[in-house]
Amino acid sequence: MNAIGGRPAHGEPVIDRAFAILGAFYDARRVLSISEISRITSIPKATAWRLVGHLARWGALEKIEDGRYVIGVRMWELASLAPRGQGIRDIALPHLEDLYAATGHHVILAIRDGAEAVMVDRLSSPKAPEVAYRVGGRMPLRSTAVGRVLLAHCPLDEANEILARGPDLEPGGALMDEAGMRGVLAHVKQTGFSVVRRTLPSQTISVAAGIKDGNGKVVAALSVVMPDGAAAPQALWPAVGTAARTISRSLGYEPKGAPGYVEEFRSSAASR
Repeated sequence: MNAIGGRPAHGEPVIDRAFAILGAFYDARRVLSISEISRITSIPKATAWRLVGHLARWGALEKIEDGRYVIGVRMWELASLAPRGQGIRDIALPHLEDLYAATGHHVILAIRDGAEAVMVDRLSSPKAPEVAYRVGGRMPLRSTAVGRVLLAHCPLDEANEILARGPDLEPGGALMDEAGMRGVLAHVKQTGFSVVRRTLPSQTISVAAGIKDGNGKVVAALSVVMPDGAAAPQALWPAVGTAARTISRSLGYEPKGAPGYVEEFRSSAASR
């Protein structure tokens, strides 16, 4: 069967192969030839050529002048329909702009997707320091300020699973064992803020806070990223916290009580 979604006579379903082809593209690999796609995905070249043709006709891939392929605009069109991303971004954007105007530094909005964060938006000055992630890109939870906020507020069983995987081996970020990270996450829950320093791609410090929906669930996080030493992190807490609370109210949140399982991170670490 040749149509995407059918099942080959042998091997994995065609739709899985199509997803594997799309998954071959990422930040450092944005342009690929048929031969490269075949090698990366282990899909026979003739099959890769046929599936790439289907994906290109649908708009998921686009063929450029030299015969190689890039991700198509149709994928952006679909991604813009995701309510957890675009919906929150639309509500948050005016407040992100206010935060950017007040600080003059990078302002980042992110949501959690499984064991990673996804950057939904970023406002930046041309003079701002270089940062490691792009809009639409994935970010580790343990070693980024927005990631730690999202990890601190995700269901405890999911947090335990993510923490058990070990530290993010990311250049420029500080390594921290599970017990240390649990203490950090408990502090994030207690204070409402996360602060992370990194040395690559530039010397920066990030201050992040969570955004809640009408059910009191943290559904996103925002942060300000500035050159390390430009200001004390505490100096940014009022602006970052105000923006997060304002966006939360726009999502229907009304403060009702104390945070949830601060001590559970510590007690869970002690039992391991």
